[in-house]
Amino acid sequence: MSIIQSVEELQAIYNGVSEASVAKVTERLTAEYWLMIETSPFVALATVGPEGMDCSPRGDRGGVVRVADDKTVLLPDWRGNNRIDSLLNVVRDPRVALMFLIPGSNTTMRINGKGQVSIDPALLESFVMDGKHPRTVLVVSIDEVYFQCARALMRSELWNPEHFVDPATLPTPGTLLKAAKADFDKDTYDSTWAARAAVTMW
Repeated sequence: MSIIQSVEELQAIYNGVSEASVAKVTERLTAEYWLMIETSPFVALATVGPEGMDCSPRGDRGGVVRVADDKTVLLPDWRGNNRIDSLLNVVRDPRVALMFLIPGSNTTMRINGKGQVSIDPALLESFVMDGKHPRTVLVVSIDEVYFQCARALMRSELWNPEHFVDPATLPTPGTLLKAAKADFDKDTYDSTWAARAAVTMW
């Protein structure tokens, strides 16, 4: 197997970038970038810490983040499994990367920046939904923001219902857990998970 060993070798294979690839990068949200990001109900949050990297899916009805201003987005942390891998990373290393998806659109948005985990009471209260509020809010200061080429989503036909996978053909969460831990009670877990999934959790 031939492995690239240097930056020079890699750059020799990829012959530069187009003007659009560079021009699209901005240090703050344009009005158009603002609209795209506020429309997205899903973001993948990437962080790095002493134990390694983490990439966590985050979703919310409506917009997944709130745009505070053209240099700041706010990501509430709703009820989950309490592993808090991403937040543990951010407390020790503020670097974050976010990739937003918009159902039906092949354009993805990306933000690279610095994060802080806030427990400001007024900020938490501002996110109250169905009588509940997040336990923390990730405040992301934008270093750069840009949109991603649509080719990956177009090739994958991600939004084409003709290619949607029937969930019944895939392992259940309980089955996945039992594969990792042989004595895990998958049936109880699956029945409990199904009941919980039927109710929106915040």
